[in-house]
Amino acid sequence: MDIAVTPFEPSDETALDDAYRIFAAAQQVDAPDVPAGERAEFGLIAAHPPYGSLIHRALARRGGETVGYLWLRLPQLENTDNAYIELFVDPAHRRHGVGRTLLGYARRLVAEHGRKRLIAEVGGTAPGEPDRPTPGAAFAAAVGAQAALPMVRRRLDTTRLDETALATLHDEARSRAAGYRTVAWRGAAPEEYEADVARLGSRLNIDAPVGDLTIEAEKIDVVRLRESERLHALRGRRRYHLGAVHEQTGRLVAWTLIQLGPLTNWYALQEITIVDPAHRGHRLGLLVKIENLRQVLAHEPELRVIDTWNAAVNDHMVAINEQLGYRVAEICADWQLSI
Repeated sequence: MDIAVTPFEPSDETALDDAYRIFAAAQQVDAPDVPAGERAEFGLIAAHPPYGSLIHRALARRGGETVGYLWLRLPQLENTDNAYIELFVDPAHRRHGVGRTLLGYARRLVAEHGRKRLIAEVGGTAPGEPDRPTPGAAFAAAVGAQAALPMVRRRLDTTRLDETALATLHDEARSRAAGYRTVAWRGAAPEEYEADVARLGSRLNIDAPVGDLTIEAEKIDVVRLRESERLHALRGRRRYHLGAVHEQTGRLVAWTLIQLGPLTNWYALQEITIVDPAHRGHRLGLLVKIENLRQVLAHEPELRVIDTWNAAVNDHMVAINEQLGYRVAEICADWQLSI
């Protein structure tokens, strides 16, 4: 039976319903401990796509039934040789060529846009099951992609925090951070720190390991920062920030972020944590993460779980996360496929 692939616009609510159904069903099988979010949140993300990117969406249909969903992001500001792909197949229709049909469609489309490679975040194996790859990892390997950056997802159970140990860690970090003060905010960055937040954000793909990925650092200025913040607000994201300020210069030199979706109150993501290289060695990374954890818990009483992803070789950040109580939840990778 033939499989047809049809693009759709985010204004097509019926198509979005089908896409969400497939995404949620795949998530339930492939990563059941990570919430898919509500249909309303899915729609908000579609309506307000990432800044500086061209988004392409398509559905696969077989015998009149929607069986697959494809999302492609083509960056327009840097990484213009790359395309980022998310591909979902209804678990009830796997092993019938749906994934390969969607991938073939994606390869043709991105080649038309002059892209040289596809990059995808793919779950690998659960802890204790190193010999059982996920369907996504098995598919990526079968189509010739390479696991270019091994990653690990770690999870913090906030209901089991060791408050005594956390207080000790905070005191130790604070004692090493003489000459620095911390500042907390929610949502958009204070105007006095906007340039520093943009500068720190631009360092992410410079400082963090990228393995064998062919990827450029994002060039973030204040205009781009503010537009990204506006889009996050339109998506209903609740974003908690904590920074460290060098008192002598007044510059923000460390920054971390935890965010929640608009409707899933029990689950959050620990996102970027970065320290200016000139100010490392003062435990600023540990300090800002502890204080931001306290901030988010003070405002989100239903929060129970925080997930974070790190490159497997990022020993320094992994050590900080494990001190805070994060434990391995999933082995995964960023995969890269040449076009």
